Amino acid sequence: MTDQGFSRSALDEARTGSVQASYAARRGTDRTLLGRASHRAELAGVRAAVPLLAQLGPVRASDAMGGLFRRLGPLLPVTRTALANLRAAFPDRDAAWRARVVRDMWENLGRVAGEFPHLAGLPKGSASGPGWEVVNERVLVEQAARGGPVVFASGHIGNWEVLPPAVAAYGLAFSSVYRPAGNRAVDDIIVGLRRRAMGQAVPMFAKGAAGARDALSHLRRGGRLGMLVDQKMNDGIEARLFGLPAMTAPAMAAMALKYRCPVIPGHVQRLGPARFRLVVEEPLALPDSGDRAADIQQLTQAMNDCLERWIRERPESWLWLHRRFPKEAVRV
Repeated sequence: MTDQGFSRSALDEARTGSVQASYAARRGTDRTLLGRASHRAELAGVRAAVPLLAQLGPVRASDAMGGLFRRLGPLLPVTRTALANLRAAFPDRDAAWRARVVRDMWENLGRVAGEFPHLAGLPKGSASGPGWEVVNERVLVEQAARGGPVVFASGHIGNWEVLPPAVAAYGLAFSSVYRPAGNRAVDDIIVGLRRRAMGQAVPMFAKGAAGARDALSHLRRGGRLGMLVDQKMNDGIEARLFGLPAMTAPAMAAMALKYRCPVIPGHVQRLGPARFRLVVEEPLALPDSGDRAADIQQLTQAMNDCLERWIRERPESWLWLHRRFPKEAVRV
């Protein structure tokens, strides 16, 4: 569960049967000597890191990567984007507060990386230490009993990679809309770890026209879909986030309204190293005004409101590194 969905153009192409290979846009890079060398080095690094982190155990791996990212992350140029986003979203906060949130954000991101190889082994309901618990699990139990298509919607909050295995534990393993890594071999490793964490193989839909077509077909057949809907989509629709205009992918709302399937919001709170709480909320109301565009707008905004509420509760838990807001609203 790693990306926000599809643009309007992708959905339109999907409806007309246009198919693009998910890696076509990267073939030019792959053909160059530099690109191939870079990919080989990247793959070697991942192949070395995954077993090393696995040997450390979930807590030590989380601590090690969290500490590393906390020290190095704030030095990277992309940190300026995070600070600018925070300044726009929290104009009443001072520079010291923003710097602290950014350090904590980088630490959380490092912990997400360190915990990734351990997701399959994290227990449900452990009294302490590594594991996860669920708030409002009734929603998941009822959805499992009801069956049928459903969209699980969230954002890059806490450790979002915990969402698929935690929800799968209730018999609700879902397919994900995701952005494939530029390195196909690395992407295979990432997808393999996610499937191992869920304990079963499920379809994964790459962002783009082909993925949009397949995701629509999946829901039509009664499938379950997970989407992270917090990133910018330039050709999406304008909604509000922190009172600012935020171009947002309409796919989640469009799909849910087309098949009248529940949209269940949820997010992961970090309680400690490799310890989490999944907070599940009631399904969002599905508008039915007869005006499709207005209904999509309303449902999209309702999900953005959930995201904002979660982020305000724990600002350090969100991934502030994306250019989420228009340039005129954010001064880098």
